[in-house]
Amino acid sequence: MPKLACTLWLTGLSASGKSSLAEALAESLEADDVLCRVLDGDAVRQQLSRDLGFSRKDRRENIRRVANLCQQLNDAGTLAIAALISPYRDDRNLARETVGAARFVEVYLATPLNVCEARDPKGLYRRARSGGIASFTGISDPYEAPLSPDLSFNTAVQPLTECVGLTMDLLAARLLS
Repeated sequence: MPKLACTLWLTGLSASGKSSLAEALAESLEADDVLCRVLDGDAVRQQLSRDLGFSRKDRRENIRRVANLCQQLNDAGTLAIAALISPYRDDRNLARETVGAARFVEVYLATPLNVCEARDPKGLYRRARSGGIASFTGISDPYEAPLSPDLSFNTAVQPLTECVGLTMDLLAARLLS
């Protein structure tokens, strides 16, 4: 499996399945003796970016910080899995430039909004719809879908095992190219 350290950037709406995919990928990679680290959006917000809010400027700074950490991890030989909503294309492009295009793999979880809302494990969509959360991605703030992601999954119809398998296949193909 890949010795090439790269960054898997998982993007999509809240409850689209980013964290589940990140953890399943980490488990599969570690089983193949690949050193990896998951940078989950919620954990990042509690640690690396605890001083930031959710304004567009703060979201951009959050992405900048995570991308810099991913670059450092890759430089140290560790595969990074960033699972962040990262709603703006410009910010994801900044992350790609920071990490390096050759090491950046964009994975879009294209799960429909209605499915994400039905899952809503933290009640965030409900709170956003009732006005309790301002600037909530997909409701009162936009989500700019990737134009040409390396992979795209709809977790409403694609099982987690399929998403993991296809991602691992892409990583193996990149290693051989």
